Amino acid sequence: MNKLACYFFPLAIAALPTAVLGAVDDSTAPPVPFKSAVRVTPESQRRLQWWREARFGMFIHWGLFSITGKGGWDLWSEKMSVADYSKLADQFTASKFSGKAWAKAAKDAGMKYMVVVTKHHDGFALFDSKADPFNAMNSAAHRDFVKEYADAAHQAGLRVGFYYSPLDWQFPGYFFPDLYRESAEAMRQKYHRQILELASNYGPVDILWYDGGGSNWLSFGGLEYKGSKWQARDRTKSYSGRFDWQDDALNNRVRALQPNIILNDRTDTPADFETREGEKRMGDFNNENPWELCTNFAGGWGYMPGRAAPMLLEHAISLLVNTVGRDGNLLLNLGPRPDGEMEPAQVARLTEIGQWLERYGESIYGTRGGPYLPQGQWMVSTRKANTVYLHILSWPHDTLTLPPLSAHIVKSTVLTGGSAKIRQSAAALAISVSAGSHHPIDTIIAMELDKPALELAVIPASISDETDSDRKTAVK
Repeated sequence: MNKLACYFFPLAIAALPTAVLGAVDDSTAPPVPFKSAVRVTPESQRRLQWWREARFGMFIHWGLFSITGKGGWDLWSEKMSVADYSKLADQFTASKFSGKAWAKAAKDAGMKYMVVVTKHHDGFALFDSKADPFNAMNSAAHRDFVKEYADAAHQAGLRVGFYYSPLDWQFPGYFFPDLYRESAEAMRQKYHRQILELASNYGPVDILWYDGGGSNWLSFGGLEYKGSKWQARDRTKSYSGRFDWQDDALNNRVRALQPNIILNDRTDTPADFETREGEKRMGDFNNENPWELCTNFAGGWGYMPGRAAPMLLEHAISLLVNTVGRDGNLLLNLGPRPDGEMEPAQVARLTEIGQWLERYGESIYGTRGGPYLPQGQWMVSTRKANTVYLHILSWPHDTLTLPPLSAHIVKSTVLTGGSAKIRQSAAALAISVSAGSHHPIDTIIAMELDKPALELAVIPASISDETDSDRKTAVK
């Protein structure tokens, strides 16, 4: 950073109104990034086939920000100086880090892939990078954590994903790419070089998970000086300055190195899948654009010692089932301790999820959402081959009356125990399971059809005899 930048950059940030800074001042609730278009092609569908079948993955946020324990946005939210923050590398010993332990936790949870932060917005890389000395090899640990993770995941039979943030608070050019053009271009050079290092040095890479990239998210969605004041750029307007991340050129090189890699939608490059961030943004059923929900298992994205208790098992299963029933993937995030160890209570809960999936995973893995559209948060359906699975997380009535299926039910099984009484007609499908066989988390009914389940059109899952009062009491 040159002397002028060191002087003017803090003054420019200080001049911004609270309304602008407030949008990014909560370390647990960053602004929603702009998204690139998802491009569905035969080739992207081929690349995504394993991912569609996997349905469940582990997200890990870990780095220098784990030391301060504020969730991940510490350099920004705590208004630390870059120089002071960088000194945290001298404390980063990671004495209990084990890539094999991380991979085992994911495997035991029934997860099929992992996505690990390789560089967050703070600029610190967890790998041996020749592009910038601010990396783990030059920390107190002197280790390439990305290599150790990737090797362990490959050995465990898990798919390997790398999270990378082009956004870099080390560079004032991120905030003011036109004013500090040279800084912005240096940031871009670091981004390109490090991505190519990740694509070249760690074996097969299955997912490149970008965050904070794309021209429209420069300076947190855009700052402009208009009239006599600083203000946020209208979110409906695109960035129109001279800086360009040159994402397409970079990702073309990445695909040449890793032909089967899939990309999410947080750069200017057309994506393979959409990212939905946070449980409240799960959204609606979508079986046209591939999508993934990423959300926290406990606390914030990074380690937060006061918020380390994991979600309840019932909550985790409901979240997974509701995501898959909407035809999405779930990427569940953990923030290990500063020393690299995962919270034991979180690992134990992950094992419980894995035990549930051992019993009922056939209704999750390899399925697509539908044919019935989700009914609030309490009933969804999944399907594969000739089978439709009804997931009933709460029973509003002893008998559910659904719209008819355009296929004959050959056989039905209650995977969670007991039996179902099914009455099928041209007008409706009535299903009842004795109250004693209602599973406390998710009653799963498998219905074998006389035709492929994926041939069925999507069906609104309205319950004909449900009242507004019933609806309110049924939703968890």
